[in-house]
Amino acid sequence: MPSTSELVVHDDAIRANTAYFASVTGNQLMAVLKADAFGHGAIAQSVLDAGATSIGVTSIDEALKLRNAGVRAPILSWLNAIDADFGAAVQAEVDIAVSSLALLHAVGRAASLVGQRARVHLHVDVGMARDGAPTDAWATLCHIARELEALGSVRVVGVMGHMSCADRPDHPQNQRERLIFANAVRTARRRGLAPSVTHLAATAATLTGVGSGFGVHRIGAGLFGIDPSGTTDHLRPALSLTTHVVTTREIAAGTSVGYGLDHVADRRTNLALLPIGYGDGLPRAASNRADVLVRGRRRPLVGRFSMDMMVVDTGDDRIAPGESVTVFGPGAHGEPTVAEWAGWADTIEHEIVTRVGMRVGRIHRTKTPENHR
Repeated sequence: MPSTSELVVHDDAIRANTAYFASVTGNQLMAVLKADAFGHGAIAQSVLDAGATSIGVTSIDEALKLRNAGVRAPILSWLNAIDADFGAAVQAEVDIAVSSLALLHAVGRAASLVGQRARVHLHVDVGMARDGAPTDAWATLCHIARELEALGSVRVVGVMGHMSCADRPDHPQNQRERLIFANAVRTARRRGLAPSVTHLAATAATLTGVGSGFGVHRIGAGLFGIDPSGTTDHLRPALSLTTHVVTTREIAAGTSVGYGLDHVADRRTNLALLPIGYGDGLPRAASNRADVLVRGRRRPLVGRFSMDMMVVDTGDDRIAPGESVTVFGPGAHGEPTVAEWAGWADTIEHEIVTRVGMRVGRIHRTKTPENHR
């Protein structure tokens, strides 16, 4: 009897989504592969083959893993602590995002030590108060960056920002953030910098158009079929999660299920035990709300999710141990989608796809069912 759960990565869907974004961005596409490619694993070559021209990740460690795997395309790393291994990044020709004077000096020192100029993208905060240099510190950051350019330790090749409300195209904050970013680019150039790359738009800003006109587009979630803006039907989900029934039992009306006994059967029914739970990344908040697909029919998950187990009510069907159950997928055969799971857990699709644990085996396939979202 199969004992493991499987996460199938549909590489052809990722390629199709990448090609779509390459088309709508005029081939100015940075594929964001942070968090193990949003939980989809080793798909760098797929996105590059399909039209991505560069790759973005958060940490230097992520960037170096891609370099060690043979990726030669430009890579940008944009979230690093002051003591990160900037020297290794410079030697591997990884671009580094810089949002403060302290980071800029750290990168400059590391570049001087290895005897190689660092490629830097200056990061401005356009309104999120998260990452990026505050606007009142931006001119100074640009000035010092120009001095380090003159000393030969860095070269500013890009200016970047990130929008806060791009999924709502009518929000007035979008225009404010566009103006802040445009002004930041002008300030950089007035301080003698010559960035060849500017990038403001991520997936939502690209789909809604509010981030257009600033060069490269950083697309992460969209590559994997997630539309944060809810404005397109061009994207294809790229994951299917399946598991197998361990045991089954028939229960009488009035039988309680799981921790807290907060599900009580209202009729005689059959239960099937699944060897998967919140320890594998499925959100406990979806307990008593989610469905799975069993023998071509939606069936409810009942009782609270356990770390390693969930229980499905299969009604009159007595399922045999070892039978396959689809937890989520593209939706082509009636199975729940990642979007539905996000709704059941009151979260976003990004969280569902990135939290599937490593106990679940990954399988890459080049053919996926037609999507019927």
